[in-house]
Amino acid sequence: MPTCYVISGCSGGGKSTLLDALAKRGVAFVKEPGRRIVRQELDKGGQALPWIDPVAFAHRAMAMARDDWQKIQSSGPAQAPIFFDRSAIDAVSFLKSLLPDTDMQAELGPVRYHKTVFMAPPWPELFSQDAERQHGFAEARGEFERLMLDYPALGYEVVMLEKVSVCQRLDFILEWIDRSNG
Repeated sequence: MPTCYVISGCSGGGKSTLLDALAKRGVAFVKEPGRRIVRQELDKGGQALPWIDPVAFAHRAMAMARDDWQKIQSSGPAQAPIFFDRSAIDAVSFLKSLLPDTDMQAELGPVRYHKTVFMAPPWPELFSQDAERQHGFAEARGEFERLMLDYPALGYEVVMLEKVSVCQRLDFILEWIDRSNG
């Protein structure tokens, strides 16, 4: 099975830009479920949006993230790592923030990623709102703080990404993977 790494963290922390840079180097990645769902819902006039029906949005994000993970698992052996822009853990963490009695392990089921998660911290200079990201920086910071608790609670080790250039972040991740696999 392929090694599945997660890049998570704050909205506007540079995750998608970093993943685009990884893709330019030939590294496979799976796009963030949240933005895909928002685009789909906006295109069809749907209601499963985080600012309209956050519980429905969280359930859709969890289902999409689990499906993404399952597709990668069933794709056969892979030599190179695959990165996820966010994960099912991000979605279940959001659901738990809305419904505190949520059993995160039960919601995740068999979904597991590499034990190391790369975390993009809040970076106000990068944060911007758009049609798909309507929440403010305070909410993004709260999301980051929640993820910093939930990933370790599920047994993951968090590696914080520094606020440096995309190239430096990219080199750091690839060197970290090389060292850990060597």
